[in-house]
Amino acid sequence: MNKKNITSFIVLISLIYVFSGCESKDPAILKVFVRSSTNQLIQGAKVIVIGDQQSNPPTQSFVDTAYTNSSGFTTIDMDQYFDQYPNEETTGYFDIIVKHNNKEGFGKTRCRVHTTSVETIYLPN
Repeated sequence: MNKKNITSFIVLISLIYVFSGCESKDPAILKVFVRSSTNQLIQGAKVIVIGDQQSNPPTQSFVDTAYTNSSGFTTIDMDQYFDQYPNEETTGYFDIIVKHNNKEGFGKTRCRVHTTSVETIYLPN
């Protein structure tokens, strides 16, 4: 092999190494289903997600609000939480409050970076 071929080979190997480290990252999503006490999915329910600062380890401050769609669920982009604390937070614990008409439901969840978490909250009678 001549010098030009060796240099080309080294450059090619270097590029393969660099691009193999550029993996696409899945988003962190919290999907919340809201159901009535009779198990019916509920459209238009207000879903509030709050970082649980009393958890162990404590979750940093976070609050987001969304409304369920016609299929009875909503998604919260949890990357907005994890992007605030890059390389520090990979897991967070969150309280979920659901309000619809005069009813309230409560739940808890754990979210991880690059993962979709799914919770179902039931409203009382």
